[in-house]
Amino acid sequence: MHDNEEVLTFAEFALPPTITAAIDDLGFTHCTPIQGAVLPYSLSDYDVTGQAQTGTGKTAAFLITILTQQVEFPPEKSGPVATPRALILAPTRELALQIEADARDLSRHMHAHVVAVVGGMDFDRQQQQLEKRPVDILVATPGRLIDFCNRRVVSLREVEVLVIDEADRMLDMGFIPDVRHIVYQTPKKRERQTLFFSATFNDDVMNLANQWTVDPMHVVIQPEHVAVDTVDQRFWHTSKADKAGTLVQFIQHKKPSHTLVFVNRRDQARHLVSHLNRQGIECEGLAGDIPQRKRLATLNRFKEGKTNLVVATDVAGRGIHVEGISHVINYDLPDDAEDYVHRIGRTGRAGASGISISFVSEDDAFNLPAIEAFIGEEIVCTHPEL
Repeated sequence: MHDNEEVLTFAEFALPPTITAAIDDLGFTHCTPIQGAVLPYSLSDYDVTGQAQTGTGKTAAFLITILTQQVEFPPEKSGPVATPRALILAPTRELALQIEADARDLSRHMHAHVVAVVGGMDFDRQQQQLEKRPVDILVATPGRLIDFCNRRVVSLREVEVLVIDEADRMLDMGFIPDVRHIVYQTPKKRERQTLFFSATFNDDVMNLANQWTVDPMHVVIQPEHVAVDTVDQRFWHTSKADKAGTLVQFIQHKKPSHTLVFVNRRDQARHLVSHLNRQGIECEGLAGDIPQRKRLATLNRFKEGKTNLVVATDVAGRGIHVEGISHVINYDLPDDAEDYVHRIGRTGRAGASGISISFVSEDDAFNLPAIEAFIGEEIVCTHPEL
């Protein structure tokens, strides 16, 4: 994090009054590091490639850019086909719906029409949204968008700003051929602005960024400045067999307020939720095999504080942007050190402090050196504090 003198305020950008009013309503005055780094370039029409984790405020950075441009250049009349002016591609339904909600918040004083098209939800209802009135911002997962394009319900020929979010996750999930197909249907890269975000930039991600952007400004926000500084990280020795008992004891004794528990596999999420329920602990699961409607209902209950404990897998957990998560518990350590930072970044967001507790069994211990290297800190395991 920079010194306070260097932290930019939104007032410094001379944003349109409608957007400034929405930012004020939401209670934000100062930019997060990624916003302060991206906005000077993106608002000046540069392409940007940004390396930043979830929880850094990158969503607001690209939405403010899109909305500013749309206020300054109102739309021309639109034909019968939905021709969005901005397209945001996200890897998961949860993330797409979160971006849609953020876009509605930031455009509350404008007449922007924001639509999300995602798989696993009612196709006809999404089509009605697209046909209702001209679409300003379309947020989409790749597969569902291709369906709509193939049916000629959506045309991408008028896209002015293309955002590709969490490109590394798109790559991991095998979506790149779909994304390529979509990008090909937008105007040529010199005729649109492209904002490309990824938590990591390996050669494959870099290669995609180079294909889809023109002379981009590359912005890097180091992960350890993002999540780790505001999170009190604890690592507890426990055998594989004792994990469930340790978790139950912790919840019963410490009564943590808003807790997210991560497991590595979907079947584990199911088993753990059942086990906790049997112990009289109310909790719900978020995993890829749970129907979409049910997942969204769980997510909303968690946001509203009606559910205080959720067990999630990494893919399902990627879209969880909930304020006030007090504890993140790694029931299993992830195989990927970056996923560790993604997980603990769910607490301690936007400057608040949070606690992460990682259970370290014999199997998990193999993952510790990579996590140590990634966060740049030595990890000390202790006995559970129950």
